[in-house]
Formats: sequence, structure tokens, C-alpha cells
Amino acid sequence: MTFGSRLSDSVAARGRLCVGVDPHPGLLEQWGLTDSVFGLERFALTAVEALAPAAAVVKPQSAFFERHGSGGIAVLERVIQGCRELGTLVLLDVKRGDIGSTVQAYADAYLDAGSPLAADAVTASPFLGVGSLDPLVETALANDAGVFVLALTSNPEGPQVQHAVTPGGRTVAAEVLEAVAARNAGTDGFGSVGAVVGATIERPGDVGPEQLDVNGPLLVPGIGAQGGTVDDVRRIFGSAARHVLPSSSREILAAGPDKVALHDAARRAADAFAAFSDNGVET
Repeated sequence: MTFGSRLSDSVAARGRLCVGVDPHPGLLEQWGLTDSVFGLERFALTAVEALAPAAAVVKPQSAFFERHGSGGIAVLERVIQGCRELGTLVLLDVKRGDIGSTVQAYADAYLDAGSPLAADAVTASPFLGVGSLDPLVETALANDAGVFVLALTSNPEGPQVQHAVTPGGRTVAAEVLEAVAARNAGTDGFGSVGAVVGATIERPGDVGPEQLDVNGPLLVPGIGAQGGTVDDVRRIFGSAARHVLPSSSREILAAGPDKVALHDAARRAADAFAAFSDNGVET
């Protein structure tokens, strides 16, 4: 099955939440753990066990594993395997972007089924040109995996690039969204190439619900601790809300280390978006 099909099935079974696993040093301390490979492992595997059954997708943030070197990468491999054993999709948040053989090497690392770091999908940066990501997209599709391309992010620096106007008179964000939609054109069912659009962004004038409907998933970070709400999703996405995969990390992880509390926090976050039906309106 394609990633788009598997994601649709996972959302139908578990709700539309994507929960982040971000082993930030402050959260390790809050959980009473050391900022070490040992603490990282306890944190990450506890989070997976508690959260994977409550979410459609688990999204490990690679940087917080990489900062611990080879031991951290080994923990990340265990996180990916643990999610698979629990039947949950893994979106590896790596935000890679490069050209030529280098982006192909990233694709081989994260999307080739034979790699120990192979995930169901990855995040990617298109700001070397969306076409530079083609090896990543092609490898993903060949392995029934997915790619989420940054389009409109909530960080305050984002509009400097994403709202900039191209020689064709359109914003960079609109061009990225159009390119994502083009890669899903002709797909039988839900596409496997998605876009990342923050929950607290202001849309540029040439981006509306029609442009946001890329026939693929819309990863929407910023829910919860960063201030994003269901009302924000309704305002920004309109009819495209049926494709939204809301992502929350810190607010849910702050409920740990108790596994029941973690699971309950994830279910509450998922339930907040349960009213959005497949036709994009509330039921």
C-alpha cells in the first residue's frame, strides 16, 4: 500500500493526531532523567509505548537523537522499530534538503526499505528549489513511503522566504504548494507527498483552501504548547481541513513520565480534532 493509503487507514483507526517525540534536555530533566543516551532511551521508548497506540503517526525529531552521537542514532532506530511493532506510522522529522547525489543519499538513509533508519515518511526543505527534492520523492514513492515538504512554517523568520514573491508574481509558498499538488496528480486515491503548514501562520494572499488542498496530507505543527488550536485550523484551512494531520509534542510530552497520563494527553489532543469529517466540515 502507498503511504497515502496507509495514512488514511491509520487516521480512520486512531484519529488524526501526529504526536512528536522530542527528547529536549528540558523535558529529560522534567522527567527526572539525565541528558545522556540512557536518559534519551528511557524517555523515547516510554513515549513510544504510551503514545503510539493513541496516534495515527509518531514523529521523532531526529536532531534530539543526533546530539547524542552514535548512541542516540541507535536509540532512534529502536524508536522506529518500536512504532512499527505497535502498528503506528513513523514520520521522521529531519527537514533535509540538498541536491544531486547528496539528497539521494539522504533518501537512501531514511526512505529505502533496507536502511535501519527507514521511516514511513520524512520532512524535507524545498528552498534549494522543489525540483532538488525529486530523488527524495522518487525514492519515497518507490518504497511506498511519503515526503512532507515545508511550505508555510510558523516560525517568525519563515515569511521572509515563504512570502517572498517570485518573478512569476506568486509567493514562494504558493509555488511550493503547487509543486506538491503536481506530484500527487493522477494518484489513485490520497497522495503520498504532503506539505507542512503551521497552525499559527498568516496565509499570503495567493494561498487559500484551494491551494492548500494538495490531494495529500497537510502536517500542521504548532498545536498545543505553541498556541495552535482547532479554531486556527478552521480559519487557515477551510475545506482543506479534511487533509490536516495536527502535530503536538511538548504539551503531550509534559504529561510524562507516567504512561497513562501520556496516553490520555494524546487521546485528548486527538479528540479535539475528531469533529473534522472527510468532507472538511464539522460533524
